[in-house]
Amino acid sequence: MIHTPPALHHRRFRLLWAGSLVSFAGSQMQLWALFWHIRTLTDQPIALGAVGLARILPVILFSLIGGAVADTLNRRRILFLTQSGMALVALTLGWLTLTGHIDLWHIYLLTALQAVAQAFDGPARQALTPNIVPAQDLPNAFSMNSIANQAGSIVGPAISGLIIAAGGQPYVYIINAISFLAVILALVFMGPVEQQRSAISHNGLVSFDAITEGVRFILNQPLILSTMILDFFATFFASANTLMPIIAVDVLHVGAVAYGWLSAGQAIGAMIAALIISQLRIIRRQGAIFMLAVVVFGLATIVFGASRLFLLSMLALILIGAADTVSTIIRNTIRQLSTPDYIRGRMTSVNQIFFQGGPQLGEVEAGLVAQLLGAPFAVISGGVGCILAAAWIAQRWPQIRRYNGDEPILAGTSAK
Repeated sequence: MIHTPPALHHRRFRLLWAGSLVSFAGSQMQLWALFWHIRTLTDQPIALGAVGLARILPVILFSLIGGAVADTLNRRRILFLTQSGMALVALTLGWLTLTGHIDLWHIYLLTALQAVAQAFDGPARQALTPNIVPAQDLPNAFSMNSIANQAGSIVGPAISGLIIAAGGQPYVYIINAISFLAVILALVFMGPVEQQRSAISHNGLVSFDAITEGVRFILNQPLILSTMILDFFATFFASANTLMPIIAVDVLHVGAVAYGWLSAGQAIGAMIAALIISQLRIIRRQGAIFMLAVVVFGLATIVFGASRLFLLSMLALILIGAADTVSTIIRNTIRQLSTPDYIRGRMTSVNQIFFQGGPQLGEVEAGLVAQLLGAPFAVISGGVGCILAAAWIAQRWPQIRRYNGDEPILAGTSAK
């Protein structure tokens, strides 16, 4: 029998989740439209790979600061600023495209500016979730967040293809700008949220000691560190999203609408997996399930790279999305429950470098390999690399395989 997920019984989480559902759809709509936009400006794979570079450099430069800010300042207020900033970037993209003044360097620059906002938004958003949901409902909350993300990833790319075909590229960006209002309104109605503050700060300002404290914490937590490293290598090798326009046009020989559905394929699988997990109250043997999910992710990536049929490619993408969601939900639960509240923002910021660094740098790697050896080879070799990375992590940190999910929750003491 289907029941209401426990996390949705909490009003503040329900508001944020509903706002995120709309905002994620707009963001995914813009992301895949951006890839298509670049493909219309140039046929060079490396140009698509450069988007990954524009998205990851700001994360590397600003994430650690963003995490310390999330532990020092009010997380809800940080989200007000970051959501407003990303809306402004989307409006600028729409205006430049509508007036015909858009060029590749505009896309790269605005993508980088949006990534700066995301470097502060990610730690604040993830660290806020344990503040509005009790610990026993936290795995369910991450499952619901995944559902919101993946629902947006299904609706966004599909609508993106339709809007591009029917109305034009700029309207995708404008609609995305409007979608940020959903989260902003949710934050307004949510009201104040209590949180622990970092004890290492100077008059409420971020200090270097606060940043390094977060890094030291991760290095002393092998369970968290191992999941972050595996996350990085798996997504680095198996990241081929930016090659999707090339696969769609040059390998599968389909148009913008079919491209939109291919882009939504991973999200469909992710949605199915997240819905199933949302109905489970307890998940045991989480470490073994996590490792298996990463291996399935790599195998499905190999099938996608080898496929020349639209239906087989779509099925492979669905499986990729399902496996990725299972691993994402488990690793997020492990990290949040193993981290005290006063340092959650900094833990999340380090994780953000791994989580976003893997796929974004992977997009650069995929673009370079595709430029030299072709897009299919880039995808297939990435799947093989993902499986090899999983085997190495399982050997190097065996405690991740033994993690069950009922280990004691770590409590914080160094906060004020």
